[in-house]
Amino acid sequence: MRTPMIMRQGRWTPWLYLAPAIVILTIYVLYPALRTALFSFQNANSTALATVNCRAGEPCWGLLENYRQALSSQQGQVALRNTALWLLVIVPGTALLGLLFAVLTDRVSYEPLAKAIIFMPMAISFVGAAIIWRFVYNPDPNLGILNALVVALGGEPRAWLASPPPVNTLLLTIVGLWMWTGFTMTLLSAALKAIPTDIIEAARVDGANEWQLFVRIMLPLLAPTIAVVMTTMTINTLKMFDIVWVMKGIQTDVIATRMVSELYLNRNNGLASAYAVILIVLIIPVTIYNIRRFSAEEAEK
Repeated sequence: MRTPMIMRQGRWTPWLYLAPAIVILTIYVLYPALRTALFSFQNANSTALATVNCRAGEPCWGLLENYRQALSSQQGQVALRNTALWLLVIVPGTALLGLLFAVLTDRVSYEPLAKAIIFMPMAISFVGAAIIWRFVYNPDPNLGILNALVVALGGEPRAWLASPPPVNTLLLTIVGLWMWTGFTMTLLSAALKAIPTDIIEAARVDGANEWQLFVRIMLPLLAPTIAVVMTTMTINTLKMFDIVWVMKGIQTDVIATRMVSELYLNRNNGLASAYAVILIVLIIPVTIYNIRRFSAEEAEK
């Protein structure tokens, strides 16, 4: 029996198929990343090395001076703390809310309508969502829904976005929860429906109540999907920009907004590039974890 032609192709043939994608990734991903890393070792206008920013009698990291400024300056530390706060709220928050809504909507007769309502914020752009929530937090009770409720309950209106840190950042994370919960609910709901009904029925026959059924049967089977949700949300949160930029309050910067501010407002290419590299470095471990997990799952099949 003759081997089909496609099976007898040379070892370089697969690379020919991959070549267009490799060229595109090199031009639009690899090259810009390398250029950004190079700029991070240079001064503000990229005319000299970052060592020219060093001042006598002050700490200096030489070529890494931009990274020292990014990590030790007050603005940089605020951005790092706020990014960490976003991660602490958004990643577990969207996973828990998504799981809660997935389980609850699975038990109601109007499931499609409920899921459509919960998922609806994902149809709005992040800029649009930020504008909507600026009205929610508006200090004028005639415009701001939140202050209208406060006044109706006998309280005094507040300038919510002018709240001191970290309260103002927590108010912004609510917008992120509102936006992303529908996305996590969709993923977890699909995984929930993929659980064999035979396992569920067998557990009920053995006397398991609903809580035991959820904790001992559903949750372990949902664990791989929960890991996908949490790693995806970690990457999304690290890249957070739109909501913070549009709803900017007192010291609410995150890494991405600090990077854009340094690049376009302060015209400091070196420091902006350092923030970009820090962001990439934070995202790489999560990406590697995802790749390894997917590879392990494929090996098990």
